[in-house]
Amino acid sequence: MGLAQLVVRSRRVAMPDAIGPASVHVRDGRIVAVAPHDVAPVGCDVLDFGDAVVMPGVVDTHVHVNEPGRTEWEGFESATSAAAKGGVTTLVDMPLNSVPPTVSLGALLEKHRAAKGHCAVDVGFWGGVVPGNERELAPMVSQGGVLGFKCFLVDSGVDEFPRVSEDNLRTSMPILSALGVPLLVHAELPGPIDEAARSQLTFPGSPKKYATHLASRPRAAENQAIALMVGLCRETRARVHIVHHSSSDAIPLLREAKREGLPLTAETCPHYLRFSSEEIPDGATTFKCAPPIREQENRELLWQALGEGMLDMVASDHSPCSPALKHGDTGDFARAWGGIAGLQLSLPVTWTEAHRRGYTLSDIVRWMCVGPAHLAGLENRKGKLAVGLDADMVIWNPEERFRVEPGILRHRHKITPFQGLDLLGTVQRVFVRGKLVFDASGREETRLGQLLGR
Repeated sequence: MGLAQLVVRSRRVAMPDAIGPASVHVRDGRIVAVAPHDVAPVGCDVLDFGDAVVMPGVVDTHVHVNEPGRTEWEGFESATSAAAKGGVTTLVDMPLNSVPPTVSLGALLEKHRAAKGHCAVDVGFWGGVVPGNERELAPMVSQGGVLGFKCFLVDSGVDEFPRVSEDNLRTSMPILSALGVPLLVHAELPGPIDEAARSQLTFPGSPKKYATHLASRPRAAENQAIALMVGLCRETRARVHIVHHSSSDAIPLLREAKREGLPLTAETCPHYLRFSSEEIPDGATTFKCAPPIREQENRELLWQALGEGMLDMVASDHSPCSPALKHGDTGDFARAWGGIAGLQLSLPVTWTEAHRRGYTLSDIVRWMCVGPAHLAGLENRKGKLAVGLDADMVIWNPEERFRVEPGILRHRHKITPFQGLDLLGTVQRVFVRGKLVFDASGREETRLGQLLGR
């Protein structure tokens, strides 16, 4: 690869095996060496960040960009700009909420056209598994480069992306197993949710009360769905990944699957790790998501599972919408869109709560860089500061506090339950493949992101 063109150094570099003084040497967008702190070839540019942390860029594998078709909710320019400001150097776009959804090769190519030239960070794509699209799965991988597939076991919230049945999964999962790509699963089953709805018809609660929303998505819906997916994973040996895990009751199922050696992983999200149902005001529809934010005791058990490795990673599940769809004026949880906007804040929210519980920067790297890169099949390019990988780096101060105010957010809409929080971790600069894409002083390049494929 030759001598470095750029050297980035600090007394706190997050290397794969330690955090300490080092220098990261970059040439042609790749890391060519991770060397002692003071080593630098003659004539190259040297950026010394003192005591700031130099870390692999965050890989966020759960982002709803919504373009094309619902670009008024978000879009590649606004989403990737927010990602860059938050230290996210790679995101993977979910297949639903765009129109058309990414459930065919044609729709995937339409997505590529919408994204190309409009991304500040690197972007990959998940395809979708829906009833009847089995013949599209292989072409989306071989010709379109999708990194894996997403499905819903319950109503997705949009008509274009219907849920799959167990029979649908028995057809599609062997195909995905042969392709060697993961199946990401929204793990809630409709039975317990339908039963909760019938109960609320008999004993109605106010739609403005958070307790009513929480009761409408019982833990049993998650627990039964995860039990189903563990069984299908065992049967088909397809890689299964549980997205936005929220029910601590199902952690023993994940533990048993791992003990058995099944190819099953799970993520949780910053909002589940920060908030608890007891603190959510009635009418505060910005907090609505599915599965819902549960009780404080549940939150602490999620943290324990994350620390033990039963939960493998943290992803934002950034799912924004237009302000009107959040029904902030009515406070009606039943009518509000279920989704939380937090892509830009994922790193500081997770770090603030992790630090409070005694976790380290190495844990953050494992949960937000290494794990997601492996899920997406990008471990040979992303997620570590190691020779041969892309020079994706976030330089940040994990001790510095800031307050979340609408003016700092780059999401298209500034509606988020994190507003007003004081968080640890200010991002100073962000590099994608050795190129500056965010600088807190205002000097930055845009639209340098590439579209990723397998």
